[in-house]
Amino acid sequence: MKKSFLILPIILLMTLTLLVAQEQPPKNWFHLDPVLDSFTGVSTDRTYQQLLKGRKSTPIIVAVLDSGVDYEHEDLKNVMWINPGEIPGNGIDDDGNGYIDDVYGWNFIGGKDGQNVYHDTYEVTRLYKQLRPKYEDRNPASISKKEKKEYEKYLEYKKVIEDKLEELPPNVALYEATYNAIEALAKAIGKKPITLDDLKKFKSTDQMMMSAANLMINLMSSEGQSFENIQAEVKSAYDYYNNQLTYGYNEYFDPRPIIGDNIDDPYERYYGNNDVRGPDAEHGTHVAGIIAAERNNGIGMDGVASNVRIMSVRTVPDGDERDKDVANAIIYAVDNGAAVINMSFGKGASPDKPAVDKALRYARKKDVLIVHAAGNDAKENNGTNNFPNKKFKKKGLFGPKYADNWLEIGALNWQRGEKAAASFSNYSPQYVDLFAPGTAIYSTIPGSEYKNLQGTSMAAPVAAGVAATLRSYFPELTAKQVKDIMMKSVIPVSGKVKKPGSDELVNFNRLSVSGGVVNMYQAVELARQTKGKRKIAWPTRHVKPEPKVLP
Repeated sequence: MKKSFLILPIILLMTLTLLVAQEQPPKNWFHLDPVLDSFTGVSTDRTYQQLLKGRKSTPIIVAVLDSGVDYEHEDLKNVMWINPGEIPGNGIDDDGNGYIDDVYGWNFIGGKDGQNVYHDTYEVTRLYKQLRPKYEDRNPASISKKEKKEYEKYLEYKKVIEDKLEELPPNVALYEATYNAIEALAKAIGKKPITLDDLKKFKSTDQMMMSAANLMINLMSSEGQSFENIQAEVKSAYDYYNNQLTYGYNEYFDPRPIIGDNIDDPYERYYGNNDVRGPDAEHGTHVAGIIAAERNNGIGMDGVASNVRIMSVRTVPDGDERDKDVANAIIYAVDNGAAVINMSFGKGASPDKPAVDKALRYARKKDVLIVHAAGNDAKENNGTNNFPNKKFKKKGLFGPKYADNWLEIGALNWQRGEKAAASFSNYSPQYVDLFAPGTAIYSTIPGSEYKNLQGTSMAAPVAAGVAATLRSYFPELTAKQVKDIMMKSVIPVSGKVKKPGSDELVNFNRLSVSGGVVNMYQAVELARQTKGKRKIAWPTRHVKPEPKVLP
């Protein structure tokens, strides 16, 4: 361990510069106007002040399919959807929708006894586990033509698992040693906050702690971050690699018995529990805040949309979501009145895609808009490498090939020019519709706290907030009309930008269908000129202008 730690100043200095922010934009940069301000935000504040002031809006529901939402957060508690058909805590399905005490939504990754799935495996691990008994001891020469494609997939999955199980242990050990050394250093200094001066004055005969002190001096000096922030980032990195090793790529780990459903039946509907917060709601709470954190209340931050209710549908563990849960979450959201569904998750395979497609067709029929994050692999989405997606596996006899109520969102960087596209964002001139702010996004996290996070997971709710605003202020517009308006009203990005994952300079229209960034001001302007086509209202029996006060 000591030998590994001594090389950390070289390795970690390179790694952690990717984890800690070098510069920080204003906390509200994604609300700013690209013409009036120096940041390419979505013009939220300008829109409310100039175009929507005095205009009536209709409260609508936005479903957040995610890891869970802290419904007691100071900036979210007044904007949470509350099911008026349920009497909280009586153990009865009062509204008869099949889900008992679903007050704020539903949790499809929980058990009847109140337990929750926290970690899960990746889809590649589950597929490998499924195929291994069939092909592990097979002679390649015995593989039939019919089996060949499946066998090649098995070999692909096997290589991924073996490579990960080889590369992860050193990373786990590296970050564990680093974190332990930083913890020991903090304990030895014995005060908070720890300053650069404290580190420079620190002396010890323990080489590990002196190396940790030097590392922290370098990082704090070059990155302008606090000791505590860097310490938290190192812990996050350790958790990330350790969870991959312990759970994600571990074929012997199976949390599904907690739920007690029949995992082989992708169309089973009624399972789970009503704990919509779950064991780790940071991601979902952050997403919810971007969409709808209470505006102009003088605390925390402002969400994009001003008159929506957040429905929490817990669907995503630490690991890959299951297709069955995604399908059921979509159906639940639609049946309970959602007008917009935000899905900030994705994976590389979808074994039960027909079940998800069926749910998407249902959402389309009910005029519900789906907003989905494009992914953070700096790769080109092609309809076969990132799921869920808008492309139906089977066209059907009369049905469409694509879901036209689907918006796929890439992540915009807060910096302009060549760095405009976030370096991690997936892209595609066919499968990614538009970009939205997705780096250094300040939003809500559990415990009435706030944090900067980045990812297409943050870009999607920015776009979902714009979509929700259009549906709230222009309820006559269909989901497809809202999508079309958002696509046609983007702000084009001029000049060439670095294609994510490379230094190649490309035109921005090479990265998305629209070639631009979502903009609320222009979208509202276009919406005012558009004649709506909606004839059937959403099932709004669960929408309340003001939430109930719960015990």
